[in-house]
Amino acid sequence: MIELKSVLEAILFASQKPLNVGDLKSLLASAAEQGEQPEVRAFKKIKADEIAAALDTLRQEHEAAGRSFRLVCVAEAWQFAAQPEFAPWLRVLAGERARPAKLSQPALETLTIIAYRQPITRAEIEQIRGVSVDGVMQTLVERGLVETVGRAEVVGRPMTYGTTKAFLEYFGLGNLDDLPGGDELRRIPVERPPSLLTAEPGLATVPPDQLTLPPSVESDGSESKSGETTAAAVDMATEATDAGAGTPDSKADPAN
Repeated sequence: MIELKSVLEAILFASQKPLNVGDLKSLLASAAEQGEQPEVRAFKKIKADEIAAALDTLRQEHEAAGRSFRLVCVAEAWQFAAQPEFAPWLRVLAGERARPAKLSQPALETLTIIAYRQPITRAEIEQIRGVSVDGVMQTLVERGLVETVGRAEVVGRPMTYGTTKAFLEYFGLGNLDDLPGGDELRRIPVERPPSLLTAEPGLATVPPDQLTLPPSVESDGSESKSGETTAAAVDMATEATDAGAGTPDSKADPAN
């Protein structure tokens, strides 16, 4: 009987693009419907968690073997990639390719805040950083690293922002749970505008002339500490970028 992990290994080795668990599950089901061999049909109703467990086992086996390539998960999709130390030779083989411009320090700081505090409004980002982020936000949105994810349930209903799949790929992360620890950054207090007032729960917002907004709250003086914490989180994000240097598809761009 062929093992599930061996089937997955063959699929990922031959694939021209990364595949997530859903892709693999669909592929196994389609093969079972088209095939007549018992070992092929055995994977028709395989569960997603079984595939995930097999992939993790396969990843550990490749790491323990100390081969020149590894199995990695980036943006929740699996692929084989060459180890970073072999980049000088693979770069000659594949040729130089244009790399996207590096993020500036302000952009990296802002992106770090969004990653750890999402969904978050632009005003909340500016409270933590202490400066305007209009230009930086435009750059991050244009680069596809940040996108609007909804609106905050406060007066004015400002847009909220979150990171994208491209963000995970840029930093070589499987998902947001792989972000370096940022508990201190998450604990920085941020003043939110008052919530939308309604006449009664579930009913429409009361007319403007009947609104009574609470008095503004004075700053608690935590701005200086937020800058230090943001810098620490940026360092963590930079380390994550360096660690993911060898994660792209080894067959497409092994030196990246």
